[in-house]
Order: sequence, then C-alpha cells, then structure tokens
Amino acid sequence: MSVPVIAGLGAAQPPSASQDELWEGFFSRHFSGTTRSLAQRIFANSGVTRRQAAVNPLLEDVSDWPTERRMRRYQVEALPLGKEAVGRALTAAGLDASDIGLFIVCSCTGYATPGLDILLARDLGMAADTQRMFIGHMGCYAALPGLGAASDFVTARGRPALLLCAELTSLHIQPSTARVDTQQIVSHALFSDAAVAAVVVPGGRGYALREVTSVTDTSTADHMTWDVTDAGFRMGLSPKVPQVLSRHVRDLVDGLLARHGGVSSDVDGWAVHPGGPRILNVVERELALPPEALAASRATLDEHGNCSSPTVLLILDRLSRSTPAPRRIVMLAFGPGLTLYAALLDRQD
Repeated sequence: MSVPVIAGLGAAQPPSASQDELWEGFFSRHFSGTTRSLAQRIFANSGVTRRQAAVNPLLEDVSDWPTERRMRRYQVEALPLGKEAVGRALTAAGLDASDIGLFIVCSCTGYATPGLDILLARDLGMAADTQRMFIGHMGCYAALPGLGAASDFVTARGRPALLLCAELTSLHIQPSTARVDTQQIVSHALFSDAAVAAVVVPGGRGYALREVTSVTDTSTADHMTWDVTDAGFRMGLSPKVPQVLSRHVRDLVDGLLARHGGVSSDVDGWAVHPGGPRILNVVERELALPPEALAASRATLDEHGNCSSPTVLLILDRLSRSTPAPRRIVMLAFGPGLTLYAALLDRQD
C-alpha cells in the first residue's frame, strides 16, 4: 500500500499592508479612549510586520456591515484566491484538476451554497465523480484534519486528493466600541487572509504523511470561540490558551514521535501555527527547542500574520523551499475545543 505524499503546495494571498500602516490609517481611529493606548501596545508587540487583506480596511471599512453582506463578499473574494492556490499546487504536483479524486475545502470565515468546493470544481474542470468535503468552523487547526482525511482517501482509493484552506479574516472586523475588549484587539492585531492548497498522492517524491493525531481538552472549550453574530464572526480568545497548550503539547509530540521510532531531536523542521508570539514561546519552552527551531513560524507570523487554517501550510511551504529542506517535519496547530493537532512528515526523494 502506497504512502500518502504531499506532492505539491500552492499559495495565494491578496495585497499586503504594513502593521504600522494599518494602525495609523485605520485602527488608531477604530479604538478610542483608554482602549486606544492598549491597542497600540498590542499591535506593536504582535510579532506582525505585514498582513494581507482581501478587504483592506485602509480602503474599505466593513466593521458595520451585516453578516449577509460579508458573506456575499466572501464568495467574490475567496473564489479567485482559491483558484490561484489550487492551480499552483496542481502545477507543482504535475497533475490536472481532472486527476483529483477528493477535493477538501477548509474555511471558517465564510459560508455559501454552492460553496467553494462546488464552484472551484466547476471552474477548474474537475471530473463529475470527484468527491467533495467541506470542513468549517474548525479554525486555525483545520488544515491538519484536512490532511488526515486526504491521506486516508489516498491510502484507501489510490487516487490523488486536494486540500484547500482559504480564509478571509479581514471580513470580520468588529464594530468600534469604547469598551475595552482585549480579545478583539488581539484578533484585530493578528489575523490576515490567505489561501493555500496541498496535493496528496499515493507515493512518489515529496513529504510522506506518516500520521495525524490530536488531543482536545473539552474542559477549556470556552477559551477559544468563533461566534456568528449580526455583524460578522466574532473571535473569543482567552489569555489562558498558552497555559492549556503547555499542559498538552509535550505529551502529544512525544507520543507521535515515539510511535515512529523517533524523538524531538530527530526533527529538523517545525511548522508550528503562530497563534501569536506567546504561543510560539510556550511551544519552544515545553519542547525544549533551540531558538532557531521556530524561525519559519516566526517569519511567517512576521510577514503574513495569523491566517487561520492556511498558516501552518504556509510554514510547511517555507520549510520545503529552504536549503537544505528538512528531512523530518512536525506540524502543530491549535484551535477551538481547545484542540491541539500534530502531524509527522518525512521527506521522500
């Protein structure tokens, strides 16, 4: 039975703006009173220098838009972005859209029917018998269960699968308020837009997907939320999240590696979702990693912000293009639940 292999990655991002431009041109006016000074400190210490936005607040203020209007705009913006990412991933894998047996789309920032899975399958020329799966509201870790589902399909059917993670967090800027709401300030300082696609095939060159695993601490389910409101989707992000991660991440990673005869020192590539600087600091400390181990994650946060589900794939793409490319990679992502996901990849030449 062939090992499932990530044979191609493709990324697409809307235009970017610097964090300073976003603060001076929009968010400094969006917050008022004592909230403004707090927000300025959070923006300055976010670990983000540039971010991408399909709906740039410097040009268009969506903070008072109703959810219906945001969802209509989601379809307009996400479709070409997803198409570009998928096209690049297919080209990298040397495949046509008609070769795909399963098409998985992950997104928590917009909903419509027909959705991206149907419209992209139509526009790209996928076969009529291509199976489709939509993964919604899993948030920042969705890419890993998406890869797990693609891997299972490839293993069982011997046909290629395609995963697309597409998020437009820029559509969900919340209305201005004089009340101090640290959770909203943090989310407004971190989040960004992107689409990343991955092609998984039976065997060949690329990164073999050895295992996807997870742990969920349901006692902390209220620590990370994403609520549908009349004014878009509203993030809830407890400052206690790093503490929860610190309790679980070491056992999760050690168990994953042990099942494949390895230890953390065998890993030369770490793709850790940068939910924020504190998240990366906790992972680095709990796994006893050297300072350079999370360089790709910190650089991705710096250049792209937190793009939710595509982010860990952006880091994987960065690692795969480095010289020399890592031989063994651990991917880690975190989200609502509170859930930790991990995946183990080995390079096959």
